[in-house]
Amino acid sequence: MTKGADEPFHALNAVADPTCYSQAVGHAHWREAMDQEFNALLHNNTWRLVPSQPHMNIIGCKWVFRTKRSTTGSIEHYKARLVAKGFNQVVGEDFFDTYSPVVKPTTVRMLFSLAVSNRWTLRQLDVHNAFLNRHLEATIYMKQPPGYEDPTMPGHV
Repeated sequence: MTKGADEPFHALNAVADPTCYSQAVGHAHWREAMDQEFNALLHNNTWRLVPSQPHMNIIGCKWVFRTKRSTTGSIEHYKARLVAKGFNQVVGEDFFDTYSPVVKPTTVRMLFSLAVSNRWTLRQLDVHNAFLNRHLEATIYMKQPPGYEDPTMPGHV
């Protein structure tokens, strides 16, 4: 299959992002991205390790990788995120409701309209680590991240 002349240059040189830890760990740039994510999670006291118990519904986790590119197609940075495999959770036991904050497109268009009308300068911001600070009612037990298991507490979650 050939690429059309109107497709961006980076589509011609696209390399698939890793789909799991074992594919990424051999590359320094992905390891650095995972280190940044893991250190941010530790810095924000996202979890504490506890001994695994038989009554716990322990969910897994995985790394998700994305190569972020500029408008010219050059690589800006590599992003790694640790995500819980929430599909193993049980409604009413592990969670009671779901919530995902999103911005409505009409709100964005209104802000752009105001910016243009008032000749405001627009800038883009990329947030490396954003955390929703909400107290969870339920306790969630998750396996330790692949590649970042604490060797002094291997059976902890």
